[in-house]
Amino acid sequence: MPQDILSPLWLTLKVSFIATCFALVLGSLAAMAVMRLRWRFKDVLDAVLTLPMVLPPTVLGYYLLVVFGRNGALGGMLEEYLGVRLIFTWQGAVLASLVVAFPLVYRTARAALEGVPASCEQAARTLGAGEWEVFLFVSLPLAWRGILAGSMLALARAMGEFGATLMIAGNLPGRTQTLSLAVYSAVQAGDDARANLLVCIVSVVCIVLLVATSRLLKPRY
Repeated sequence: MPQDILSPLWLTLKVSFIATCFALVLGSLAAMAVMRLRWRFKDVLDAVLTLPMVLPPTVLGYYLLVVFGRNGALGGMLEEYLGVRLIFTWQGAVLASLVVAFPLVYRTARAALEGVPASCEQAARTLGAGEWEVFLFVSLPLAWRGILAGSMLALARAMGEFGATLMIAGNLPGRTQTLSLAVYSAVQAGDDARANLLVCIVSVVCIVLLVATSRLLKPRY
């Protein structure tokens, strides 16, 4: 397989896998926190956490630039104190993929955790377990199928991320060019053969992930 195919494929797999791992942890914790939260504006917080699912990718990219750009609220501090720069780097692509993948994990994790029988959690509390112990040893084991299914959907979404990645990470071959960006570049250059091959690779991987997700979500009897 030529290098101009392997490079974006490898980068896409690396970026989407790292982003999904972060989304899995953060989404599960956020789902647990919101589910147990007693606050009158809980629905507003839930909407904010779900917002990246419905906002246009270019809007998400703009928000990321405002926050993590060189003159952004966090970007300036990261570069000045830690020497970390996210703009036009593959780490920026991870951030963009994380933002778009997070809501998928959050929503499915919350639905899965809400499906855990309250009697099981209450029994653990009665036996002296704290909230973290209840979450780690009761809720998660009972909800793992739904959370894993959400993570696989998040992985597929991260692999297909385009707009936010283009804005914050750019389209630099060998550095930040993921499969989606490589398809865009191939089409712009009129290289139909390369575009077709890249599209087939993305499509096959996403179909495999969706089939696996569907099987995970099938009810158990």
